[in-house]
Amino acid sequence: MKKKLYTAIGLMSGTSMDGVDASLIRSDGIDQLTNILDEYYEYEPSLYRRLINLRNLVLNAEDLKKYSKEINEVEKEITLFHSKIINELSLKYNDEIDLIGFHGQTIFHDSEKKISKQLGDGKLMSQLIKKNVVYDFRKEDLIKRGQGAPLTPIFHNLLSKNISQKHQVTFPMCFINIGGISNITKIIKKDEKLEENLEAFDSGPGNCMIDYWIRKNSKNNYDQDGAIAKSGKVNQLILNQSIDNFKTDSFEKSLDIKDFDISFVRGLSLEDGCATITNFTAYLIAKGIEHSNGNNNKPIKYLLCGGGRKNTYLVQTIKNYLSSKTNISLELIDKYNFNGDYIESQAFGYLAIRSYLNLPISYPKTTGCTTPTVGGKIVKNF
Repeated sequence: MKKKLYTAIGLMSGTSMDGVDASLIRSDGIDQLTNILDEYYEYEPSLYRRLINLRNLVLNAEDLKKYSKEINEVEKEITLFHSKIINELSLKYNDEIDLIGFHGQTIFHDSEKKISKQLGDGKLMSQLIKKNVVYDFRKEDLIKRGQGAPLTPIFHNLLSKNISQKHQVTFPMCFINIGGISNITKIIKKDEKLEENLEAFDSGPGNCMIDYWIRKNSKNNYDQDGAIAKSGKVNQLILNQSIDNFKTDSFEKSLDIKDFDISFVRGLSLEDGCATITNFTAYLIAKGIEHSNGNNNKPIKYLLCGGGRKNTYLVQTIKNYLSSKTNISLELIDKYNFNGDYIESQAFGYLAIRSYLNLPISYPKTTGCTTPTVGGKIVKNF
């Protein structure tokens, strides 16, 4: 029997806090996917500054209470901004939109304390747009002793089947999302029980340290194409010390950008600091790739998604660190007809459908949860 297809909008605002990626997809929540459209909506400068300032204020769980007034004010503004996006997309699409996957804007994540705060009021959004909204995707996973992240592996699994079928890419297949934090998904075989077939973990920083250094030391918000890092010189002594001081034995903990700081490059020039931080980031991503590869000697592709894939200096540096691993190849997911900017927003549309169908979105080997977990609150407030 043919499964019902649902139309969903997925909304994702990453740790760069510069705007919202929005994707309209159609899926059965299992193995069917049609990507209808993708759009990017930049935050107004005032909202961007408020978000950055708020994130800098909230350094621990107690600060969530201390700054609750500011949090509530910005949350309302964030929700209004996202709701406006949905209304604009609805005008471009004639058919009914069934669900909204509203990730929200992360300002604090601490898996050990089982707290993950995403700004976004699902009830208010549902009231404003008159649609079913799925939000707060991480809470159930945290309750079931998971790390609350990463949540995109189940969507990567769907993409892997498409890529394998259309482009004859063999398994195992891996996805690397380089957002603020980098995470890696490994799909071991084509058709296998999901609990056994999916492995994922946060591997370290992605863009977060580079972006912070650039914002702090220049008028730019990020290092476009890695040009600033490429023009600098790596301080090898500082790099080696920072690598030695950072423990990479375990990849069991989900990460927040507050787990990393840039104090180790204090005193370096803009260019040299950026080069050193980028090499540190590349080293940790490479170690994550080696960890996921394990003892495998067969050829394996790692498909790059997220904004960090556009940093050509970062990507080349990752490849340099992996030069002895001749079976590993890194390629942009764009090569396989997927836009790497919108994988996460598409994913949250897909996760919304799975939540609505009471299907798991996280698994013991992706987040560490005790059992496959259905996440996301579903609200109809109209």
